[in-house]
Amino acid sequence: MLRIDVITLFPEMLSGFLELSMMKRASQLEKVRFSFVNPRDFTEDVHRTTDDRPYGGGPGMVMKPEPLFKAIESVKTPESRIIHLSPQGKVFSQDKAEALAIESHLVFLCGHYEGVDERVIEHLVDEEISIGDYVLTNGALAAGVVIDATVRLIPGVLGGEGATEAESFSSGRLDHPHYTRPVEYRGHKVPDILLSGDHAAIAAWRKEQAVQRTRQKRPDLLT
Repeated sequence: MLRIDVITLFPEMLSGFLELSMMKRASQLEKVRFSFVNPRDFTEDVHRTTDDRPYGGGPGMVMKPEPLFKAIESVKTPESRIIHLSPQGKVFSQDKAEALAIESHLVFLCGHYEGVDERVIEHLVDEEISIGDYVLTNGALAAGVVIDATVRLIPGVLGGEGATEAESFSSGRLDHPHYTRPVEYRGHKVPDILLSGDHAAIAAWRKEQAVQRTRQKRPDLLT
């Protein structure tokens, strides 16, 4: 079972999401266990302060090291991989999702305000991940993206084995087109090859379509 702890000031942003669809299925199948850790629970002042002004001046606030150190240490084990969601991290990919899916314990650190005290990153974080070249209000949504992409790759979560093998990026190219009933809608028909029953021909067509689609939409993947 993959254990996932999310360290965030806003667990409500993810709790509902993790109780729906495939994330709920993964939990029910005991493929994954989700937990939240709120840094406010590790503060010692009456206001439960988790942020302060940055040394050296500047706008915004920075998350304090004390509650973050304690929050991470409360769940960290020798098997833990501590991941900070940050625009400064390496851009997330399908390959990274596959690597994370075979870990035993993931801890996602979700920053807020202007970021977290650098000492937390230097001494506790194993890697930083970005979901794109833009900035969010906090890291909870980014953690949700990484969790979803990772958990669905755990064998058995999506149902049949091999369910993710033909998806976009899994083979270095985009996915082929998909069609379902009815055969014709508003004059637009499903390609005849898909109705032929010739599975070898269908597989060849899908592979060709995937390459064409990748060449048209994401030629960078072919290089």
